[in-house]
Amino acid sequence: MRLTETQIQEGLTRLEGWELDPATPAIRRSVRLSDFSAAIALVNEIAQAAEQADHHPDIDIRYDTLHLTLSTHSEGAVTDKDMALAARVDELVP
Repeated sequence: MRLTETQIQEGLTRLEGWELDPATPAIRRSVRLSDFSAAIALVNEIAQAAEQADHHPDIDIRYDTLHLTLSTHSEGAVTDKDMALAARVDELVP
C-alpha cells in the first residue's frame, strides 16, 4: 500500500536516522561503522533480513559507511514494506 507523505513522516518518527527523499519517493539512512569489515558484516545481516521479507534495499558501501535506500519500485512509492524493513534494519545496526 502506497503511503502518503504524512504517513511516511509519522512512520519516520519511530525509526532511527531515516529521512524521506521526496525527489525519489524513497526513505534513506546512512550508517557509519568501525571499519570495512563491520560494514560488510552488517550488509550480510541486512541481506538476510531482506531475503526473509522478499523486499530489498539499495545499498551503497563506502568503506565504513553504508547508504541505504528503500522504495517499493513496483508501486513507485514508499510503502509499508519499506517501513517494516527499515525497522528491521534499525534492529540490526549495532
